[in-house]
Amino acid sequence: MMKNSARIMLAMGAATLIAGCATIAPPSAVEVIRFHDAAGLSAATQRTVFVENAPGTEISNLELTAYKRAVAQELAELGYVEAPRSEAAYTAQVSMERFAIGQDLPKRNPVSVGVGGSAGSYGSGVGLGIGINLGGNKSRERVGTGLAVMLKNAASGATVWEGRASWDVAKESELVAPTTNAPIIAGALFAEFPGGNGETIEVDVNE
Repeated sequence: MMKNSARIMLAMGAATLIAGCATIAPPSAVEVIRFHDAAGLSAATQRTVFVENAPGTEISNLELTAYKRAVAQELAELGYVEAPRSEAAYTAQVSMERFAIGQDLPKRNPVSVGVGGSAGSYGSGVGLGIGINLGGNKSRERVGTGLAVMLKNAASGATVWEGRASWDVAKESELVAPTTNAPIIAGALFAEFPGGNGETIEVDVNE
């Protein structure tokens, strides 16, 4: 698949927490890729959404809460109103992972995602997959975060938008905490929503 790439700047107030810490390595850019079905996004007559754990999510509800809240906030800013499952036109399925990376830990593959497409194209029915390359052979341990969201039509179950984002921060950074980490990665994931279809972007975090 031929993928376009772009860079944008995300100014997040939480990032100022590390501005004065010269000894702490800066965060990486947030790498994001999205796919969407424009017709599906506009099909529902109401922009109501129910935010939930993605099926098969193994991470604890407590750890995922901050990320679901951040996703809900981003959707609210886009005009989506949270509603009970029975009343929602869309469901937003959220999953995330946290992991350590460092000199003695294995590398991961680059981010990849597709809305059911063997080559990243929409509509083939092949499932979503992701690998995250947050570097390797680093002298200091860092913490990586991957966030994924699938926006589905509640009535048909069809996925109309999906995206994944990943970034890493120094283990000592205050941005490791979910309450500061989640708004930044979610903000990057929904930047310029719905985003270029199949386009990979890197969102620089403005310290």
